[in-house]
Amino acid sequence: MNLFLPENPVIGWIGTGVMGRSMFGHILDKGYKGFVYTRTREKALPSMEKGAVWCDSPAEVARKADIVFTMVGFPADVRDVYLAPQGLIESAKPGAILVDMTTTSPSLAVEIYGKAVKHKIYTLDAPVSGGDIGARNATLSIMAGGDKPVFDAVEALFDILGKKIVYQGKAGSGQHTKMCNQIVIAGTMIGMCESLLYGHKAGLDLNTMLSSISGGAAACWSLDNLAPRILRRDFEPGFFVRHFIKDMGIALEESRRMELSLPGLALVQQLYQSVSALGFAEKGTQALMLALESMAGIKSD
Repeated sequence: MNLFLPENPVIGWIGTGVMGRSMFGHILDKGYKGFVYTRTREKALPSMEKGAVWCDSPAEVARKADIVFTMVGFPADVRDVYLAPQGLIESAKPGAILVDMTTTSPSLAVEIYGKAVKHKIYTLDAPVSGGDIGARNATLSIMAGGDKPVFDAVEALFDILGKKIVYQGKAGSGQHTKMCNQIVIAGTMIGMCESLLYGHKAGLDLNTMLSSISGGAAACWSLDNLAPRILRRDFEPGFFVRHFIKDMGIALEESRRMELSLPGLALVQQLYQSVSALGFAEKGTQALMLALESMAGIKSD
């Protein structure tokens, strides 16, 4: 593998939403020269204020950068950015590295890898976990798939973004690992919300209850970070409901391909579909509580 990067590679970034904005900001804060594109130019303004240069298309970013990171929404967005005519694969210079940090389909990650090889371009699938808080505090968990020398070349940049960086294996392995992550989160989200409903019905002080169970065997990220938001009736997104529905759909699709039954995940996805049907697709995943309150006949504030 003839992998060469300059000492201070030029960074391209595509997608400056709730998480991408903070992530790219950390890289710019380290002094890297950066180019940015996102569908809504206004969302790139914080990056531009830190010195990033606006580009009018993903192709323009690819032509100027040594390493391009993407953090977009859905598999269709990833496919368009990478594989469309004048997308990243066609436009990146030979030897460039493309790092997709979107949660997307493992099979799509493998497809992108295969097409990149033909263009003498390197790719990694490197989805993250930790939500807006992890992105803002640079404490994300990053799970990467692709060729190990490419991971090694990018690891110093990953270290700027997260605290838990793990190479998972061949192309697609990062996305498969993220599916495992989302399956666990799906289970803990319903458990966390139902525990709050039970505590409410039992007449407990919910903050006092949480102070006990969050330090025991029930301890988890959702209890620490999302339960307090629910108690404040804060349902703004750290991670959108619509994106979580997408992730669970990918996991269920992959499980069917592997002839694997995941009934718990299927149930939670149906509950989140109810959240969306109630009009809360743009809220954070903690909005699951709103659907469960409705089912329980509990009037929300």
